[in-house]
Amino acid sequence: MEKQLLALAEQLGQFLHAEGKKITTAESCTGGWIAEVITEVPGSSAWFDSGFVTYSNAAKMRMLGVKPETLARYGAVSAETAGEMAAGALTHSDADYAIAVTGIAGPDGGTPEKPVGTVFIAWQSKKGRSRVVKLQLTGNRRQIRANAVKIAIEGVWS
Repeated sequence: MEKQLLALAEQLGQFLHAEGKKITTAESCTGGWIAEVITEVPGSSAWFDSGFVTYSNAAKMRMLGVKPETLARYGAVSAETAGEMAAGALTHSDADYAIAVTGIAGPDGGTPEKPVGTVFIAWQSKKGRSRVVKLQLTGNRRQIRANAVKIAIEGVWS
């Protein structure tokens, strides 16, 4: 998986470099893994602006401007929160694109409504294009997180 993630990050870099654009990340359950994979690519400083690891709700509000009402109404693991994380990352960076990830990697923390493996990924551009997907990933904690990283990077250009 590590080689596959690095290859995806290299493709992302080629895509962004060709467009003269930069990206930022806002990560919760992936804990900075997307930013780590991106910065493994030599020359990534030309197209990677910043990474926010906002594991707690307080950090999501403080660093990304996620609204307390959003967290109270929908929870940290929701499409609404992922969307606000992506928007906040764009606001607090010089990037053109943002990826945001929030989810429940396990092995505990799941509920009947949001079981372990529930992950929301948001992509947003400064031009206003945005989308959020809900995933139900399987596997152990590391597998869930690795798959979220993979899907998050792939989603930038798809």
